[in-house]
Amino acid sequence: MSHITVSDFALESISELLRENDMEGYGLYLGIRGGGCSGYSYCLEFREAPEEDDLVFKQGELRVFVGSLKRDYLEGTVIDYEDTLLESGFKIRNPNAKRHCGCGESFDIDEGTGDAGASAF
Repeated sequence: MSHITVSDFALESISELLRENDMEGYGLYLGIRGGGCSGYSYCLEFREAPEEDDLVFKQGELRVFVGSLKRDYLEGTVIDYEDTLLESGFKIRNPNAKRHCGCGESFDIDEGTGDAGASAF
């Protein structure tokens, strides 16, 4: 796996959330689990420490933990944050996702060529 990127705006938002919730020192976990109407869904949450099999890296001051299940499906993913009049929240832009369900929280992976897709949190 070459990398996962957390945008600058997402880093700012995460730092603010961690401060507001007295969770300084926690990391951001990104993983994939089976389920949802399209086959897979993302798990994005704060954790105090990584699991044994997690890939761990730092971006700025943030520790990022990537789960081991289907980790290759996250290759090239960007975690972003959007704050607009219509919605605000984290967006996962995964170039490997082929299809998304109507609610945008689950996705499917076709192991062929890459096609950009985004899911919202």
